[in-house]
Amino acid sequence: MSEPLIVTRSQLVRQLRGLGLEEGQVVMLHASVKAVGWVVGGPDQVLEALLEVLGPQGTLMMVISWEDGTFEMGEWSEEKQRAYLDEAPAFDPARSRAWRKWSILTEYLRTWPGSCRSAHPDASFAAVGRLASWITAHHPLEYGHGPGSPLAKLCAAGGKVLLLGAPFSSLTLLHYAEHLAQVPGKRVVRYRCPVLREGKRVWVELEEFDTDNLIGEWEGDGYFALIPQEALAQGLGRMGRVGAALCYLFDAAGLQGFAVGWLEQHLGRQG
Repeated sequence: MSEPLIVTRSQLVRQLRGLGLEEGQVVMLHASVKAVGWVVGGPDQVLEALLEVLGPQGTLMMVISWEDGTFEMGEWSEEKQRAYLDEAPAFDPARSRAWRKWSILTEYLRTWPGSCRSAHPDASFAAVGRLASWITAHHPLEYGHGPGSPLAKLCAAGGKVLLLGAPFSSLTLLHYAEHLAQVPGKRVVRYRCPVLREGKRVWVELEEFDTDNLIGEWEGDGYFALIPQEALAQGLGRMGRVGAALCYLFDAAGLQGFAVGWLEQHLGRQG
C-alpha cells in the first residue's frame, strides 16, 4: 500500500492561490484532510494555510452543525427519544461540539482563536476573520438555510465555496437554493430541539424544508451531484489539486443562482 502524499503548509498556500483563492475573500470550506495527504504539522495546518492566503481582511467559514443534533429524532426508538427528552443537554453555541462527520476541521475552526459561531443548533456555522461576527450573528432558528442565514450572507458578501477533497454532496449552499427555488409541493420537516434561554434548557419547535429531499422521490440521480457538475460544464467553477485532493472553487452567488434555476426547471416538472 503506497504512503500518502507528504504535504507542507507552504505547498498548500501555493496551490490554494493557484486554484484562485485571494486575499480578502470570504470562503466557505468543505474539506477532507485525508484526501489532501499527510499534512506536516497536522490538520490545523490546512486552516493556517487558508487563513494565510485570505489575510487579515478575509474570512473563513464552515458549517459545523452539532454533534448531538435532533433533526432525525423522529426516527429514533421510543426509548432513545424518552431518554433524550429527559436528560439531553441544551445546545450552547459556546460549548456544544461540532459534528465531526462534516470534517475533522469543524471542531478545529469552532475552537480557533477569535472564532464566532451562529446560534442555530443543526445549521450552525463557525467563522474566523473580518466578517466572522456579521456572518454568524442573528441566524434564524426556523428555516436556517434561508434569508438571514450565513449562507445568504456568504452570497451577499461575494464569497466563494471551496471543496477541498470533499464530495459534491457536502455543498451546503445548495440548501439555500432549495429554500429560494419556486418549486410546488416542497416537503417541510418539523422537529424539537433543546436550546439555552437565560441559562435554562428550553425545548423549541423548529421548521425547515426537507433538505436533499425537497419533493420526495423524483426521476433522476441525486441533484446535489448533478447541479455542480453542470455548473462546472458551463464554466461556473474552477478545478485543481491541493496536495492529493481534487478541489473545486465556486462563486457562491453564481452557484446559488444556477442551482435555483436548475431546481425550478427539473423539480418543478415533477412537483
